[in-house]
Parts: sequence; structure tokens; C-alpha cells
Amino acid sequence: MQNIRIGYAVTGSFCTFAESFKAAERLVGEGCALTPIFSFNAYNLSTRFGSAEENRERLEKICRCKGISTIEDAEPVGPRKMFDLLIVAPCTSNTLAKLACGVNDTPVTMAVKSHLRNAGPVLIAVSTNDALAAAAKNIGILQNSRNYFFVPYRQDDIFKKPMSMVADFSLISPAAEAALRGEQIQPMVRG
Repeated sequence: MQNIRIGYAVTGSFCTFAESFKAAERLVGEGCALTPIFSFNAYNLSTRFGSAEENRERLEKICRCKGISTIEDAEPVGPRKMFDLLIVAPCTSNTLAKLACGVNDTPVTMAVKSHLRNAGPVLIAVSTNDALAAAAKNIGILQNSRNYFFVPYRQDDIFKKPMSMVADFSLISPAAEAALRGEQIQPMVRG
């Protein structure tokens, strides 16, 4: 993973930011060069999981560079071949739906679209309360689409949120290595 250039995108699943940021730290520790990419919600919303400014500053400090936070700044990702891999961690059901339908109206979705124009690998770390309901079809579409790979995921609370799935953020690094080889890490769904 030494010197691998990664676009590290975050979307609005704020409850998973702490785990996502730990994964980013591990990647940097392995020698990867990360550039943060923020959805509008991840960039602007403050929640009980931290203020927008705190979250932006933390990820930018981990990545050691300023993040991409506009559609205009995300568009050159592909033409400039900025990344070897693009990771979306966390990836909400909203972003899943947009990617599955080809909607490019946030910095993250534009970065993915632009990266895919060069057939670059995109690694998705799902985090959604409706993965086994309304978002299931979008997960299925992306799992059957070329150049999309998934961090293994699991149900996170079978009793209180039986339709919810969340990626195992501790597996981002091995999933990234597999995606760079064009392989999906298995098993994809874990207990």
C-alpha cells in the first residue's frame, strides 16, 4: 500500500465517523497518500457526533491536506488521474442510490463518477439503516457493477434495527488491497 493515492470520501453517516477516521489513520500509517472528499452533509452538518468543523479538521489532519468539498473541485479527479483508488467510508443509502442511478450532484458522487471514467476501483463501506429494505436494490446494483467493491458488512443491531447494515471499518485496508487487484474480499456479508 506504500504510495497508493486514495480519495477518501465521507458521507453523512455521522455515527460511523470515528471508525472511518481510524481506518484512514491506518491507511496513512501503511504509507498511503489520502485526500479527503466530503459530501455536502458531511462537510456542513454538526451532530451529536461532533461539529462539522471538528470532523473536517480531524480528517484533513489525518490526511495531511485540505479536502475536496465542491462539485467543481471533484470533477478533475478522473481527468487528472488523481487517485489509484477511491474509498467511500461511510457510504449512506442516499449516496448508494445516487451512485446506482448515475446521479452526480455532490462532491462525493462527482468524484466517483470522474474516477470511474478511467475504470478506477471504488471501494464502498456501507452504513445504512435500510440496507435490507429500500437500499438493498442499490447495493445489489453496485455489487453487480464493474469497478465497485465492498468492505465486508454486517447487521449492526438485529433487534433494534433489523434492516441496518454497517461495514467493518477494520477491514478497509485488506479490502482496499483486494480492490486494487480487481478482487472482492470475501466473505462480503459477515455475521
